[in-house]
Amino acid sequence: MDFLPQHIEDYAESFSRPENKLLDELFHYTQTSVLKPRMISGKVQGRVLSMLSHLVKPQFILEIGTYTGFSALCLAEGLNDVGELHTIDVNDELRAVQERFIEKSDYAHKIYLHTGDAQHIIPKLNYPWDIVFIDADKENYITYYEMVMPDMMKGGIIIADNVLWSGKVTDEKLRETDKQTKALHTFNKHVQNDPRVENFLLPFRDGLMIARVL
Repeated sequence: MDFLPQHIEDYAESFSRPENKLLDELFHYTQTSVLKPRMISGKVQGRVLSMLSHLVKPQFILEIGTYTGFSALCLAEGLNDVGELHTIDVNDELRAVQERFIEKSDYAHKIYLHTGDAQHIIPKLNYPWDIVFIDADKENYITYYEMVMPDMMKGGIIIADNVLWSGKVTDEKLRETDKQTKALHTFNKHVQNDPRVENFLLPFRDGLMIARVL
């Protein structure tokens, strides 16, 4: 299932400010040289992440799920002058790709790569988070959400990707039989019922759950 009809995605991209040359290079590299390129944030989604980051003007960003570093570089665009972005990925085989492109960026001194199990790494990162972007193993979305919540700044935002799961979350049968679909549907309900946040599910690309901490 495509996220959007290609002609609509192309139209949206044509009326969105383009990413810089490095991001364009990274996007095309991921599409041609890395397994499961569908996992990368799309170009328009990258601009959404950049816009949200610019609006918040964060000092500390946490990303759970680096992949090739595209979304990290987009989020880093909105960091304040002394800001830091910490990004975690379990796949050490992608470390060289992440380092290659981050080191070429204007944000190399602000981005810190962590490789390993996010559940072990997050407790060691003692920062007041302004933005958290969750784009990792779907069955642990609630775990990550609850792990970061005590350290979220008031007014900070948690963004979770893939919460529509190609529309599968609307299928009652799949919500019972498919582990990832069930996990994402349960996560969406968890956020919806959380009095600590105000939230909306943005039906864009594969779905973004955006929760602002009250």
